[in-house]
Amino acid sequence: MRFAYADPPYIGQSKKHYGREEVDHVALVEQLRTYPDGWALSLSSPTLKTILPLCPPEARVMAWVKPFCSFKPGVNPAYAWEPVIVFGGRPRGREISTCRDWVMANITLKKGLSGAKPPEFVAWLCDVLNVQKGDTVDDLFPGTGGCGEIFTLRTA
Repeated sequence: MRFAYADPPYIGQSKKHYGREEVDHVALVEQLRTYPDGWALSLSSPTLKTILPLCPPEARVMAWVKPFCSFKPGVNPAYAWEPVIVFGGRPRGREISTCRDWVMANITLKKGLSGAKPPEFVAWLCDVLNVQKGDTVDDLFPGTGGCGEIFTLRTA
C-alpha cells in the first residue's frame, strides 16, 4: 500500500518560520486525495475549520496532545494540542490491537526546524494508518528527515 504524510508550514507561519510563501492547502489536499490507500495531514488547531471542509467526509480528526509545549506570553489557554486529519489506512481486523485517535508526546527541541515531529508521534501515525513492511509512505514535506527515518524503519 502507498500512503502520504504532509506536515506543511501551518497557515500564516510560512514567512515567519521558514521564509517562504504560503502553502496552497487546496492544492495540497487535492494532492493527498491521489493516495487512495490513506494519508495524514498535520495542521494547527486555529486552521482546522478552514482545512477540514476541503477533505473527504470520511476523514477523521485525531489529536497530538503535547504535555510539554511552548508557552507564549499572553496566550492563555496554551496551544497544547494539534489536529491531524487522517483518511483511509489499511483495514484493521479484530486480531490487531485498537489504536487510539490521539497520541501524547512532547514537542521536539533543537532539531533545526520549527515544528519537527517527535518519533513517538510518527510511530503512532504509522499505527493509525496501519503501515506494514513493504508499504510506501511519501513524506511530502520532509523537513529534518526524522519522519522519513521512522517510515523507512516501519516499511523496510
